[in-house]
Amino acid sequence: MDLTTTYMGLRLRSPIVASAGPLTGRVDSARALADAGIGAVVLPSLFEEQVVHEALATSALMEADGSNPEAASYFPDLQATDSVADRYVRHLEDTKRAVDVPVIASLNGTSAAGWERYARLLQDAGADALELNLYRVAADVHTSGAAVEQEQLDLVGAVRDVLMIPLAVKVSPFYSSVAHMAAGLVAAGADALVVFNRFYQPDVSPVTREVVPSLELSSPAELRLVLRWLGLLHGRLDADLAATTGIHSGLDVARALLAGADVTMMTSALLRHGPGHVATCEQELVAWAHEQGYASVAQLRGSASQQRVTDPAGFERANYVEGLIAFANSFR
Repeated sequence: MDLTTTYMGLRLRSPIVASAGPLTGRVDSARALADAGIGAVVLPSLFEEQVVHEALATSALMEADGSNPEAASYFPDLQATDSVADRYVRHLEDTKRAVDVPVIASLNGTSAAGWERYARLLQDAGADALELNLYRVAADVHTSGAAVEQEQLDLVGAVRDVLMIPLAVKVSPFYSSVAHMAAGLVAAGADALVVFNRFYQPDVSPVTREVVPSLELSSPAELRLVLRWLGLLHGRLDADLAATTGIHSGLDVARALLAGADVTMMTSALLRHGPGHVATCEQELVAWAHEQGYASVAQLRGSASQQRVTDPAGFERANYVEGLIAFANSFR
């Protein structure tokens, strides 16, 4: 089977991509993923908050350093200390040297100036493409959904203007109209949409009464929402589509490709099973494709999208109605 695919103009040897996570945050594990057959790696996000926080902490130390001459022998040379951005760039450069697959940088910002500045920085460091991680909780009761969406569209347009490399945008499923927003993001300059960003929900400790971070790995059941929107968007946008969240096996890869994905991204399954799981998924995909009569990724891509299936309403309300009726009838 011909497993090659194209993503944002980048030719990939496999449709299986390692999404941002701990394994792509280390050069040795990124190399292991490449050796196992991964198509590309997406580095963990560079968060503007981390850069700003570190800069503020450094500034405070420098002020303290100047307050007492004796402190000069105690504090390190802060001017020579690596920043978060410096370390990220070094990791990007090291990963590029270590692997023979495309390396996609990821950026999560908080200000328009920050998005543009660090996008240029990552491009200049040699990233093959950039993924904008639009992770924002719209919690202001005085800000409309339209205003939030326009802010993100403007952001994508601003970043597109300063980049020469391909640009992907990782989106959430929480817009008032996902399809309309997807089209807007493509019009603003996105070469690909990554569907969907997985929001990590905070927890509340009953002991400390504090908000605490909570992170759980994904499950294959979460892929269903992704499949719906891949099927609805495939063929309707002038952009590539990446499936993320819920990809755990070769059959999951097949389902996403059938719905319309150009590539499939996984992290949770790789954390559970290790980099070698890439080869396992590839073997499952090839075996399934041989059984079903598919000779290439290009042949099967989108063959079960809304535009191609015999029951296109199944991607919309019909599936909801039929599912509930079937479930109710099972108790009779």
